[in-house]
Amino acid sequence: MKKISILMAVYNAEKTMDDAIESILNQTYTNWQFIICDDCSTDNTYAKLLEYKEKYPDKFIIIKNEVNSKLPFSLNHCFKYADGEYIARMDADDTSMPERFAKQVEYLDANPDKAVVGTSMIRFDETGDFGELMSYQNPDKYILKTAVPYFHATIMMRREAMEKIGGYTVSKRTERGQDLDLWFKFYANGFEGGNLPDYLYRVREDRDAIKRRKLKYDIYFVKTRLIGFKMLKFPFKWKIYAYRPVLSHFIPYKLKVKRRNKKAEKAGN
Repeated sequence: MKKISILMAVYNAEKTMDDAIESILNQTYTNWQFIICDDCSTDNTYAKLLEYKEKYPDKFIIIKNEVNSKLPFSLNHCFKYADGEYIARMDADDTSMPERFAKQVEYLDANPDKAVVGTSMIRFDETGDFGELMSYQNPDKYILKTAVPYFHATIMMRREAMEKIGGYTVSKRTERGQDLDLWFKFYANGFEGGNLPDYLYRVREDRDAIKRRKLKYDIYFVKTRLIGFKMLKFPFKWKIYAYRPVLSHFIPYKLKVKRRNKKAEKAGN
């Protein structure tokens, strides 16, 4: 039995996933299994994954969806094959620092009252690093009033916690906001967690992605927040905060970027 089961879903990721996978192979902590689900890629992704499986047969489990089913379904598909004590996440276009798993395992082993641990992140694109995102050091459920308590791709969670909350919710509503939904369920089940201040994860970001985000996804975020606010018994007057994703859709791009940077600074205080 491995200590860590890593879950990663991929779709047409042949250009970026080598760096992601190599960053896991280069971890200083080595007691892990890597479960990767190909979501019906149309490029050479699946063939490349099979090469990793052939080279490291005791480390990789490669699976494939029958039809393109999006991230929540794919992560749940991965989880069916996981037998690790801890469940970690990884995205196919990012990289993890070599000491990421060692530090997260150390934290969970030393804090049995915590069910999840995340990290801070470094932002990068094809031109290099361009910023940092500091995680909330002592997140609680009330952070969900306006933000998310953990950077999803950085987390390591106890297996029993993932089982109790039922994994990821599969629906149209959660195709882009599966992590937000996950945290509402996490706190509704009485779990607590923490974040390491260390920058142990590098997240690839498109600087103009905010410009292209579709209104329908902001509406889905609102629906998830309304469900989650009720789940956590937040005060009725807080419902106005649930509508912020739709309201922010009409905020000028430069103000959105400025607000995000301020939020990142606030998280570190």
